[in-house]
Parts: sequence; structure tokens; C-alpha cells
Amino acid sequence: MKQLKYLFEKIDPYFKPGGSMSRFFGIYQATRTFFFLPSPVNRCAPHIRDHLDLKRFMSFVILALLPVTLFGMYNAGYQYYLAASLPEQIGFFKTFTTGALHVVPIIIVSYTVGFFWEILFATIRGHEVTEGLLVTGLLFPLTLPPTIPLWQVAVGMSFGIVIGKEVFGGTGRNLLNPALTARAFIFFSYPASMSGNAVWRVIPEKITEAGASIQNGITGISQAIPIVKNQIDQVLVDALSGATPLSLGGSTGYIEATLHQAGFDLKTLLTGLHPGSIGETSALLCFAGAIFLMVIRIASYRIIIGGIAGVVITSMIFKLLPGPQGTWFSAGPLYHLFSGGFALGISYMATDPVSAPGTDAGRWIYGFLIGFFTVLIRAVNPAYVEGVMLSILFMNVFSPLLDHITIKIAVAKRIPNG
Repeated sequence: MKQLKYLFEKIDPYFKPGGSMSRFFGIYQATRTFFFLPSPVNRCAPHIRDHLDLKRFMSFVILALLPVTLFGMYNAGYQYYLAASLPEQIGFFKTFTTGALHVVPIIIVSYTVGFFWEILFATIRGHEVTEGLLVTGLLFPLTLPPTIPLWQVAVGMSFGIVIGKEVFGGTGRNLLNPALTARAFIFFSYPASMSGNAVWRVIPEKITEAGASIQNGITGISQAIPIVKNQIDQVLVDALSGATPLSLGGSTGYIEATLHQAGFDLKTLLTGLHPGSIGETSALLCFAGAIFLMVIRIASYRIIIGGIAGVVITSMIFKLLPGPQGTWFSAGPLYHLFSGGFALGISYMATDPVSAPGTDAGRWIYGFLIGFFTVLIRAVNPAYVEGVMLSILFMNVFSPLLDHITIKIAVAKRIPNG
């Protein structure tokens, strides 16, 4: 590492302003900070001491997202083998590996496309490549189903980075959360791929050899069985619209009974072994990550607790009102908290320090209204029952207004001098 540091110090003058390679300073700086933490020092007063810089901030968020990501890989493999009716026969390692083979390429494409646009804009504008993409590049894949085509991942990430962030001036100036902007674009552009109901199905082409053997008679059946066993791990898969918790509304019975009959009890919703987007299924791990970020003061507890309060209060009010019992209108607070992407959204996306309010009072209101609109959309809009994405984006737009109002109220309460 000493030799590497010496190499950076030797070529550093070429990339600084006035150097022959100054246009590529952003790429150079991003490469250097990848190996060494930035350590800027104030040359004159005031001197501020703090261990936390942007890279450390983003690193803590990535650390909190790792359990969610790893579980998403396992669950993708579990749903894969569940389609083949073999989840109990397949071991943990093979299940995880199979899921990783579908999830990791999505993450790689997300980061590759994201860094391409970041480097391009940094080179054109002459600024540094910021570490904000480290979180955006992982959050966006976690909002996607594991069966989404990779080209759609590239298109969505391009839209999220360019339109959601760079047109506003880059990290720190964006009005909307880039990861959610990318997901919203893909959701409305390619709804068949982004229904949130992706499960696995077996394509029959891989068992045509077994079918041919069966056609030969009873003797062929005995030959077909081992063929199916040997090839079942190599079956082709495709996206198929299937049942997720939020898609079960509209029945004639009570929504809780409908969920239980479909296998979506509170324990299953909390742990996450059910179909859905990669990172949204395990509410337990999402909230555990939220607690970690709140404890180390990376995420605002006001936004998270306010969002949970908004969901609980609003869902209880709807449950007490007369309305359809077979929809999410009558679902209890726990079902709203544990279902869909609320846990992922309120823990990692609503707490984005750039697109969220900066005042304490604004954060309480911001979080509460995200929870309120999430339940409202689920309850009254059967065409789009997952409301957390639109709720967060909607409140991103009003975030500056919340800061403006809360600051004006605080200033009005001050005792005038003299």
C-alpha cells in the first residue's frame, strides 16, 4: 500500500488544476479515494473534528444493506426451486448460489451503468465522482424482481442517474431519490417486468427428452424419471405473474384470512420467504438495518418513526371505518408494515439526506405523510397497491416546502430584540 500511495502522490500534480490531466481529476479522485479514505485538513480556523465524511456515511448504509441483499439472493434461489417443487431437497449453499447467479448480474449492470454516467458528467463538468452512487447502485437492484431483463436495469439506472440527479447538478442537488426515480421509470415503462409479482416457472423445453421417453410407453417412464432428476437443476426460467401479499386484495373474504390461506401469515411476511422484489421481502432485516443506522446516527429516527406512526394510525383509522373487508382497506397495521416495500423504503430511501427535509419538525411531518399516503394508495387504488414508492417521491417534491414552512414558524416564534 505504501508503493500505491507513493504512486498516487507522484501523479497527483498532473490531475490537479493546471495539470495536463486536470480534466480527468474526478476519475482520478474517485480512484484514489477507493483505496484511501479522504482526509482533508482545514489550514485555518475554524477547525471541525468529525470522523464522518461522505464515503464513511455511504459505507455504513452499504453495510446495513448487506444482510438484505444476501437474503434477497437466497430468496431468489428459494423461489427458483420452489417452482420445481424442490425447496426442501436443495441445500442452503446451492439455493443461495442459484439466487446469486440471478441477482449479482443485476447489481453489476446497475453499478457499471451508474459509474459510466457519473464519470461522464464528472469529466464534462470537471468535478469529483461522489460516493452517492455506492448506495444508489445497490438500492435500485433491491427494488427490482430477480427476473427483470438486464437491459431494463441499464435503461432504468440511466434514467435515474441522468434525469433524477445529474440534470439537477449532481449529488447534493437532486430533488428526487435517484434509485426510486429509476424504479418509477421502469415500473411505468415496463409494467409487465415490474409488477412485483415475479415468481419462477419451469419452461417445458428442458424436459422434452423425458416427454419423448414417456411416449414410448411404460418402459419409457422409468427412463424419464432419472432424466428429469438430472436436468431439473438446469431448467430454464422466465417471469410469470404470481401471487405476492399485496396482489391478494379484492377477494370476498377478510383480507387477513385471504393472506393466511395463501401462506402469507405475519411470520412469513416478517422473515421474507415469499415472492417479491429482491430486497423488499424481509421486513425483519430491513427494520434491523434501520435500527443500526439510527443508532449510529446515519438515518434520521424522526423520519423512520414518523413513517411507522403514519402507517399504524392511518391503517387503524381505515380498519375502523366501514369499507370493503376483502381489500387492503381493512388490513391491520402489522400487515401494512410487513408487506410490500414499505420497510425497505422507509429505512433506506425516505432517509436519503439529500431529498429529505433538513429540519427536525419537517422530518416528522415528512415521515408521517409517507406512511399516510402509503396506506391511502393501498386502500383506495386497487390498480396500484404498492404505494410506498410514489409516497416517497411525492414527499421528495414537497420536502423543500416543509423546510420552508417549519423554518418560518420557528422564526415567527422568536422574541424580537429590543
